[in-house]
Amino acid sequence: MTIKKIAKLANVSPGTVDRIIHNRGQVSKENIEKVNAIIKEYGYNKNIFASNLVLNKKYKFAVLILQNEKPGYWDAPVVGIRKAEEEFAKFGISIDYFFHKYDIENFNKIASDILKLDYDGLVFAPVFEKEAISFLTEYKKRNIPTVLIDINLPQIKGVAYIGQDSYKSGFVAGKLISYGVKQESNVLILKITGQIEGTTHKTIFDSQRTKGFYSYFKENTLLPKFNFTEVSIKDYDKNGLAIEMFTGIDGVFVLNSRVHIIAKFIKENDLKDIRVVGYDLLKPNLEYLNEGTIDFLINQKPEEQGFLAINYLYKKLVVKEHVKDINYTTVEVIIKENYVNTIENNATLAEPAYLLAE
Repeated sequence: MTIKKIAKLANVSPGTVDRIIHNRGQVSKENIEKVNAIIKEYGYNKNIFASNLVLNKKYKFAVLILQNEKPGYWDAPVVGIRKAEEEFAKFGISIDYFFHKYDIENFNKIASDILKLDYDGLVFAPVFEKEAISFLTEYKKRNIPTVLIDINLPQIKGVAYIGQDSYKSGFVAGKLISYGVKQESNVLILKITGQIEGTTHKTIFDSQRTKGFYSYFKENTLLPKFNFTEVSIKDYDKNGLAIEMFTGIDGVFVLNSRVHIIAKFIKENDLKDIRVVGYDLLKPNLEYLNEGTIDFLINQKPEEQGFLAINYLYKKLVVKEHVKDINYTTVEVIIKENYVNTIENNATLAEPAYLLAE
């Protein structure tokens, strides 16, 4: 209920209600009791927009995220963040963007720069585990609300997380690999890493996804026998893949968005009857999905993660609303038949519709 409606019910002026709500005094005990009774019964919805205009309150958030050298996964959360920035600009919210290269030295420099600046909130996508923990440990001393997207760092307490449950997504991948299989099968689990060791994706994502994957088979004892082989290769190593690696293999689970590397190899070598499961709606992944080389893609909804991260800070700082610190996005499975015009539209960069906070 608004101040005007409360004033009308209490038969007092809006100014009187405002003084009572903000405890500014000069109000009779009788009116205080009437107004508080109405608020208790009907509630009070603060007009955040009007309040911010009166107070001229501004909020500035920092976003620290990996910069893609070419269109790819990390462009997607930025799309969601920019959309949120547009939606919440009327509430005095603005955002400074900090993009670091896939380089530890460059990350440390930019993180150090952020530590010298003042912000009301931070959105951060960790890439280098050790360096991210060091940065967050220092940043936490400021008591500034911080939201992690894409991956959580549970060893850092007091920060929020918005993203997929990696364990659950691995569990779903196991179900997809086994779906409809009636006989003993051989499955290849591929970890395709970048040039730098010690990234959060390698040490945390892969571990949780692998655990979830295996847990599906442990919990479903009536399945036919599945034999698993784990292989790790570098994404730039042209000799990392060999036809012999796929001999007798019925299914491949790729732990990250580089599944298109495997799909390309399978297609070029005319390998047949291999079910392929991977992550993310990158353009090359979608191309191989549409032509049938990739069977399933698990979408992490990075655009939604970016949007919801800003929405979290908006609710916590502007609305002063209690919000959960752990917010999992849904595990969405994409197949050729349920994704329309993916190649033409490039799903990673498309702007989805979101349900905005009231």
